[in-house]
Parts: sequence; structure tokens; C-alpha cells
Amino acid sequence: MTTEVPDWAADAARQLPYPLIFCTVSGAHLYGFASVDSDLDLRGAHVLPVAEVVGLRTGPDTLRRGGVRDGVELDVVSHDLLKFAKLLNSRNGYVLEQLLSPLVVVTSPLHAELVALAPELITRNHTYHYLGFSHSQEKLYARTGQLKPALYTLRVLLTGIHLMRTGRLETDLRILGADLDYVPDLIAAKRAAEHGPFPAGAADRLAADIPRLRAELEAARDDSPLPERPSYAAVDALHDLVVRTRLGGPAQTRVNSITQLDSQV
Repeated sequence: MTTEVPDWAADAARQLPYPLIFCTVSGAHLYGFASVDSDLDLRGAHVLPVAEVVGLRTGPDTLRRGGVRDGVELDVVSHDLLKFAKLLNSRNGYVLEQLLSPLVVVTSPLHAELVALAPELITRNHTYHYLGFSHSQEKLYARTGQLKPALYTLRVLLTGIHLMRTGRLETDLRILGADLDYVPDLIAAKRAAEHGPFPAGAADRLAADIPRLRAELEAARDDSPLPERPSYAAVDALHDLVVRTRLGGPAQTRVNSITQLDSQV
């Protein structure tokens, strides 16, 4: 399935003041239910120069930029490589989804190295991210009655279940929700208007499915073939990658050969 990404997305990402390792699209575009007025969420990782790491004046380990371009509201966030690596070496589902997003607007050979390491860093403890996120989105849905948190609640539960069962990341609700016959109507309503009304009967179906899917996620975690902790070899390789990049070795050279992709993914 394809998702339209503006052809200026890579240029917007490159407005950040440090070299990017990668930048991908996250949010509703990645999850398969972007509406006509959805924000464009760009997420990435950058490399601080050595002088801004080892000196008295350190650079930002997280960069955030906003703005509007061609009528689209932008939210651009990037972590320095060290912070990103620490988050990746945890049960943080956000950075895992950002790294493995198929909607790539800026890439580099170092990005490919990180992607290759990711499968060995996935554990059954990533369940805690998806359970926690589902609870926060369900509370937001209960308070607002809006489509967006309802879809987010479904998406995170289904992503977590799929990850625990297969070890592979899938974030597109159009794929994940194929067995729930009301999901296409929910997505169509969200695509038509960010804050549109619920399709008839969907709220009742959702109320029954959320606790069921949460229980499925917990059961999938308990039965998962995934390990309890990341591979020691992968963590060592991630450490070496950060050190090599900081010291200006081959990894830094690879960052400098960043490639811009066609963002019409």
C-alpha cells in the first residue's frame, strides 16, 4: 500500500542544522489513516560534531522544528546518534518504528547499519511500550470521543500483537485491521476529516475489541519467541557504531554520503 508524502519532505528535514543519518515519516501517514488535514511527522537521527560532544558547550541531543509548508503543518524531530542508540537499546517502540518506517525521505549507509541491527534489539519487553501507549490513547479517546485516538488505540495494540507473534514490525492499520470489518469505515471517516463523526456502530465494536486486543497482546507477550533482552552481539555492534562515528572513522564517512530518496513512497 502506498502513502503520498510531499516531494519537499527531504528538504524540510534538511533544514535541521546537523547532518542527518536518516529521516522517515511517522504518525498517521505511517499508520495508514492520514486525513486531508493531517500534520506531517518527520522523525530522524543526526550526528553532533565532536566539539559539541566532548567540550564544555554541548550540542542538542534532540532537535525539534515546526512550521507550515504548502498548507501542511510540520513536526520535525531528530535525536543525536548517541541518544537514538540508547533509546533503540531499550523497549522504546517509537524509535523502532521511526528507524524501520518504509516511508524514507533521507537515508545513508549508516541508516542501513542501524536497520540491520534492529531485529536483534527487539524483545518481548517492547510489549510494555504498546500496552502503555494503548492506555494513554484509550483515555484520550474516552475524554474526547474523537476518531484519531480511537484509531491509535487499535493500531498500537495490533502492532504489538503482530510484533510479539512474528518478531516483525507492521504499523499500517489497513493491514493490521484486515480482520476487523469496521476498520475501513473508521479509516475512511478519519481520512475525510481529522475530527469527523464515528461511522454507525463502530464505537460499540471498538468498546468490545479494545479489552479483547489488550488481553491478546498480553498473551502474545507470554507466548512470544522473542528474547527477554537484546542480543549482546547487537548491543556491542551498536556501541562500536557510535564510537566509530564519533571518532570520524568509516561510519562518519558513511554519514557524509547521505542519499536523498524520492519521497513519493
